[in-house]
Amino acid sequence: MTPQELADLAHLRRAKDLMDREYARPLDVPTIARRALMSPAHFSRQFRAAYGETPYSYLSTRRVERAMALLRGGMTVTDACVAVGFTSLGSFSARFTELVGVTPSAYRAGRHPAVNAMPACVAMMTTRPSRFREATRASGA
Repeated sequence: MTPQELADLAHLRRAKDLMDREYARPLDVPTIARRALMSPAHFSRQFRAAYGETPYSYLSTRRVERAMALLRGGMTVTDACVAVGFTSLGSFSARFTELVGVTPSAYRAGRHPAVNAMPACVAMMTTRPSRFREATRASGA
């Protein structure tokens, strides 16, 4: 790798860390791209090349992941939606269902004894929503 490519990866990591840390704030691609010291279009292309998904997709997946933990803890769907940074209950429900496979209400009503017994770091890895799982579900595998 060239020194410039290494620097770009460091900037992308900073932007990804921002999304992980500040997921509940109103973030958009131009704001995140500024953290990476790139134009929004260049940042989106570079982020997708490095991490396999668009910045917006990554951010919304992180938000759903956090919402899953809140819903397991008994928070209402509306409160979880707002707490993780979604501004529309409809888009939250659609994205949640797309990634998790059930509606937020059904997920909240479900039993999660195994996840509740796990250390938080293990639960996070085990329950992380994945676009790969979407493709696997769609293909019937």
